Amino acid sequence: MIDQVDEFNAYRQKMNDKILRENNKVLKRIFNLDTNAFAQGALDIKTKELLGLVASLVLRCDDCVKYHLESSHKSGVSKDQVMETLSIGTLIGGTIVIPHLRRAYEYWETLESK
Repeated sequence: MIDQVDEFNAYRQKMNDKILRENNKVLKRIFNLDTNAFAQGALDIKTKELLGLVASLVLRCDDCVKYHLESSHKSGVSKDQVMETLSIGTLIGGTIVIPHLRRAYEYWETLESK
């Protein structure tokens, strides 16, 4: 049985591949900018991923939250660091963010169990 992490990654990859095959210069540049923005720089990758996570939570983008949770997990972010980041996002975003917080927590649990 495919789990939610594998399902999310498979769908994301499939659709990104389709979109990029369209050879749209603007979309390709946006994808490239996104990739490069989260590379090591003055801020380390962990910090950038946590910033992306909090912004995604506040903007209520579940796909973005999943992406940044997984990237954070891969970069060695701890559960405590994720929980603090989610708490800041919930504080800034308000109670409307709580459903996204729940899904984020569940997704982190799945990442930890893999």
